[in-house]
This record gives sequence, C-alpha cells and structure tokens, in this order.
Amino acid sequence: MEIRRDVFQAIADPTRRQIIEMLAQRSLNLNEIAENFDVSRQAVSVHVRILTECGLILIKKQGRERYCEAKLDKLNEVAAWVAHCKQFWAVQFSSLDKYLEKIQTPKKPKK
Repeated sequence: MEIRRDVFQAIADPTRRQIIEMLAQRSLNLNEIAENFDVSRQAVSVHVRILTECGLILIKKQGRERYCEAKLDKLNEVAAWVAHCKQFWAVQFSSLDKYLEKIQTPKKPKK
C-alpha cells in the first residue's frame, strides 16, 4: 500500500523544515545534509524521501553523487491555505471586537 503524502505532512516535522531551509540556500548531497543532524544517515534519508514524495525537493545525480535541491513552488499550497485561514479569522476577530465594544459601552438612561 502506497502512502499518499502532501506538503503539509512534509512541513509538519521540524527536521524536514530544517532540511528545506538548508536546501533553499544551495544543493547538498545526503552526507552534507546528515552532517547537520544528530540522527543517523538512514533517518535523514527517510526525511529526504518524504520531501521528495511531496515534491519539495528534487534529487539529481552528478557523477556518483546524488544532490538534493529545493523545489519551493510547492509551498504555495501552504501559503494559500494560510492566507485563507488568516482572512477567515480576521473577519471573526473583527466581529468579536464589534460585539465586545457594544456590550462594554454603557447605555445611556432613557428620559
């Protein structure tokens, strides 16, 4: 059974977010990536595989080495979702502000 992965799953893990940040600066091979973490090279390979399955990195062969490079355009899905949520919550908080102002304004006595 194949596991379907998405960008949100990829960025959910702090190690994978660090890998993405590193690769956004420059292409690295697996050993160079693994040197930055206190986990096994095999564990880093699993993170790289997940990032590859999600389309956030691309692995290119150069001679005997395999270099990973970031494909950051996939993060647009995350940006769109965040923008949608931000807009939704801005409306909700604006409504809450108006309601709180209404109930905190003292009513003038009727004459």
